[in-house]
Amino acid sequence: MEASHVFILIKVGFLVLKLLKLIGRKLQGKSSAKKKEALHKKDQDKKNEIIKQGGGVKGPYVNPNYKGSNPRGYTPVRSPYRKPQQNEPAKLVSTGRPPSAAKPTSTVKPPLKPTAKITVKWNPDEFKVPVIVGKKRFQDFDLPEEIMHAIFNLNFQYCTPIQMEILDKGLEGKDAIGQAQTGTGKTAAFLITSLTRILRNKITEKRRYGSPRVLVLAPTRELAMQISQDALLLSKYLDINILTVFGGMDYNKQRNYLINKNVDILIGTPGRIIDFINKKELHLNKVDTLVLDEADRMLDMGFIPDVKKIIRACPPKEERQTLFFSATIDTDVRNLAGSWTKDSFSVEIEPDELIVKSIEQIVYIVTSREKYFLLYNILMKEKPGKILVFVNRRDEARDLGRKLFRNGIECEIISGEVDQRKRIKVLDNFKSNAVKVLIATDVAGRGIHVDNISHVINYSLPGDPQDYVHRIGRTGRAGATGISISFATEDDSFSIPAIEELIGKPLVCINPPEELLKQPPPYEREAKKVEPSKSNYPRPRKTYPNRNKR
Repeated sequence: MEASHVFILIKVGFLVLKLLKLIGRKLQGKSSAKKKEALHKKDQDKKNEIIKQGGGVKGPYVNPNYKGSNPRGYTPVRSPYRKPQQNEPAKLVSTGRPPSAAKPTSTVKPPLKPTAKITVKWNPDEFKVPVIVGKKRFQDFDLPEEIMHAIFNLNFQYCTPIQMEILDKGLEGKDAIGQAQTGTGKTAAFLITSLTRILRNKITEKRRYGSPRVLVLAPTRELAMQISQDALLLSKYLDINILTVFGGMDYNKQRNYLINKNVDILIGTPGRIIDFINKKELHLNKVDTLVLDEADRMLDMGFIPDVKKIIRACPPKEERQTLFFSATIDTDVRNLAGSWTKDSFSVEIEPDELIVKSIEQIVYIVTSREKYFLLYNILMKEKPGKILVFVNRRDEARDLGRKLFRNGIECEIISGEVDQRKRIKVLDNFKSNAVKVLIATDVAGRGIHVDNISHVINYSLPGDPQDYVHRIGRTGRAGATGISISFATEDDSFSIPAIEELIGKPLVCINPPEELLKQPPPYEREAKKVEPSKSNYPRPRKTYPNRNKR
């Protein structure tokens, strides 16, 4: 019994010791908490005293008891010029200057002053054009002075037939349906009409961003860029914003301009405009003038569903002016024009008039093997100015470009596989005479306004006779003279009867002179690599060679 009592007493003793330890820890914790509070209060009082002295802080405050992340005892230094943290009050650092000379700590920039519009004094009496019976001058229309000044700078004197018809009734606000080829001046006709309408119907209320007043739809990027360049020239003395949107480049740049400025004239292709509409960044409820250029081309390229969606986003046809243009007007195009216009008047400029009067057409009968010989000798012996060579396929353009380059002829290529940035660069080089030979597919058949093209060569005859008219329309523009040379081979000569039926005139096919069929000399240099853009091809599928090995 005595042993059991001893065991119980020992156990009770251990329990008492544990209880005493717990009580001691609690008492020690309370005292340490009080010590920490006292130290914190003491430190805070030191900070307040330093801040009250002299209104400035000569140096940063350092806690002498801080040793947590500084085991070696280095004094932590904090820059007095650092920015205050989120929950830290801003401190005024003394820089040796009086308080009045200290720089303000506010980072708010003063508002920018609006840039004043540059006005150029011009006397309309300087624009003198003699009166000629049967021709109409721009002075005969009641055009604003700013637009007349731009027309004077462009040296426009007399209206072309389509300009005369469109301006006569279009300035009154009537809808128009125009049939005319490229190079007849229809772009200037609808731009002058649209700009005049903007000036006459000024809006005083504030418009939200992305709400243009004029919308111009074009089927191709090249045509949209050309319309934009003409619009900038005609609006040189107007305070309006013009934006051109199309696929292939600068999406964010186009978007930022659209959502941050009041765009007056929007020019673009249907695909990119649909993108902005779907993202609710473009609002067409304020469109006052709608222009559709090359509507037949849009029909051929399958853009009509997109165009219908765009037009549904615009005001009804009773509340807008619609200007509809097409190189050819068949039943389908006429039905579209009738559904999108109201009480419109029609203007027709027959294509055969342009071809017969201003363009000399030559058709050489040649074999497929000899047509490169013929092209090379024409370029070397006749030495024309700017020359535009049309082919039907992009691979044919690449092969022809390699051959000419290896024979020492500098040339450039523009086709659907060429990146959009490079297309723009190639066209700029062609316009500035840096390159005199341009090989193109039908992507360049319409809407490219390049002056002084002396020759257009159909290296391959097009399958569609209308493309023939559009191709040779690149030369002989606006009444100038030009030469069209076509190669009729055993592969594509069957297109000639349809072309003759369209233009209403027989094409005289002749054999080329013998000196033009001589074989070119051996290649002078290696061919440069002309690779298609990577963006036009799908990414290669990633393969895993060890996937099936087990």
